Amino acid sequence: MERTPVAIVGAGPAGLMLSHLLSRAGVDSVAIDLRTRAEIEATHRAGILEHVSVRLLVDEGVSDRVLREGDEHEGIALRFGGRSHRLDFRELAGSSVWLYPQTEVFVDLADARRRDGGDVRFGVRDVQVDVTGERPLLRFTDADGTPVHLTADLLVGADGSRSVCRHLVPEADRRRYTREYPFAWFGILCQAPRSHDELVYTRSERGFALISSRTETLQRMYFQCDPATDPHAWSDDRIWAELQARVAGEDSFTLREGPITERAVLPFRSFVQEPLHHGRLALAGDAGHTVPPTGAKGLNLALQDVRVLAEVVPDVLRRDDPSLLAHYSQRALQRVWRAQHFSYWMTSMLHNAPDGSPFDDRRALGELTGLTRSAAGSCYLAEGYTGWPS
Repeated sequence: MERTPVAIVGAGPAGLMLSHLLSRAGVDSVAIDLRTRAEIEATHRAGILEHVSVRLLVDEGVSDRVLREGDEHEGIALRFGGRSHRLDFRELAGSSVWLYPQTEVFVDLADARRRDGGDVRFGVRDVQVDVTGERPLLRFTDADGTPVHLTADLLVGADGSRSVCRHLVPEADRRRYTREYPFAWFGILCQAPRSHDELVYTRSERGFALISSRTETLQRMYFQCDPATDPHAWSDDRIWAELQARVAGEDSFTLREGPITERAVLPFRSFVQEPLHHGRLALAGDAGHTVPPTGAKGLNLALQDVRVLAEVVPDVLRRDDPSLLAHYSQRALQRVWRAQHFSYWMTSMLHNAPDGSPFDDRRALGELTGLTRSAAGSCYLAEGYTGWPS
């Protein structure tokens, strides 16, 4: 039998950042995850960090490795009609973003919690969550085989897009908003030099493509596909031919090719559950909302969720008043819906709808042309991409 002020289900970046911030505020917590640390580190995920996310990592004492090893990007290229149009974030929004994989954010946070003596338990099993009693109760088997009954004053579900915790909210007390997209991303990781110094977002007659990077010798690239596509049915040659066709244009821009080491099809959707709290339960990150990856908002939203939640939790505990979690939900959802709009707008503008007409295609090109020729339009995209103030 154990007890903790805050129990956190999910020890990914959101759960670990919340545990870290609560510790700095003098609040103890226990974070659990079904996955081992090694399993999480082996799951390679891309990452674009807004400037506010970078400052959160650095200013809150997690790590400054993002500044030393991350790749600062001061703009992106929007490519359409066979030409690239650069948006200068520094000039337009006075800010930048950092290319720093989510996996590295996790490593920094896990190291910080270990350094600071945080109670994080990876590789647990047989997890059961009960929020029907006076206090939330977690039952699980620790990695060493010890059965644990953990009582908490507050429970935070940071257990990702397949969240168990979100379903603990009774149907009568929740509202869910979803949008399914009729396309997915075919993503690859390849051993090759960089094709471009910054991210290239492409709309072509064949569909969307994104040219990104991970390191100087390891690159990430994506192209729009049908969600039912089998990635293993595509040869390397076919993948490269499709990517090259998507970015081809009058400026002779081509991709630098190399062996493909990973491939996967990534379906995506928009989802929000409101409110982000119920009784002594709060939801954070993908457990409460997901966005398409086009706007690079998912990880950043999760980090901002827990930043706000960590400000509210000490008052909730001090007053023993879980109704104060409503302040967290209201503040977090304002940013969530702003990001939902931005991600939907970027996705719609850059992807070809399967049932789209020639009019739809020409209209989208007109939108991109107007955006890149308008200082106000370019500024809106730059502000949204680099992140709004906290």
